[in-house]
Amino acid sequence: MAAENSGDANLFDQCLAENAIVRDEGETHEGLAAIKRWKAETKRKYQHTVFPLTLVEKEGKIVVTNRLTGNFPGSPIELEFVFTLGSDKIVALEIRS
Repeated sequence: MAAENSGDANLFDQCLAENAIVRDEGETHEGLAAIKRWKAETKRKYQHTVFPLTLVEKEGKIVVTNRLTGNFPGSPIELEFVFTLGSDKIVALEIRS
């Protein structure tokens, strides 16, 4: 969440695997470089912050319910970030309502 809120896409190097996959808003972003471009673009577009509300483990994944506040219709909203972890980094993230 610190990387998400910082606006510094380079911080994702510390938590995402090189071959990570992110699914959000009907799009799939594959690989660390593509994810960092997408993250920088969404931060510019929405100027959002993320506040975690709950965290549970479900079916081998980590599900974090977050409150997102920013420059978009309906703000603030709650979204689930569903993380799949590899040995020491995130290998997949699905963002869903």
